[in-house]
Amino acid sequence: MEQIFGGGILWTVFIGLIAGLLARALKPGNDKLSLLWTIVLGIAGALLAWYIGGALGWYGPGEPAGFIASVLGAIVLLVLYGFARKKRA
Repeated sequence: MEQIFGGGILWTVFIGLIAGLLARALKPGNDKLSLLWTIVLGIAGALLAWYIGGALGWYGPGEPAGFIASVLGAIVLLVLYGFARKKRA
């Protein structure tokens, strides 16, 4: 239980925040996401990158390439979000 509160979930949220903020900074345009949705975006990007990168054998857990892939995954999700938002409007 200590790992969940001591580092696991908090570390995931922190990395999600950093990946989400970097993705929003690197992708042009105004995405109008709250801080909570930025964190969710970063975590979802990390999960997407972990699934694809791990499945293809590009990198292992804890490698710096995983963080870079997390930011790229978050950018992909931002682009998809932008397309979905434009279709609704």
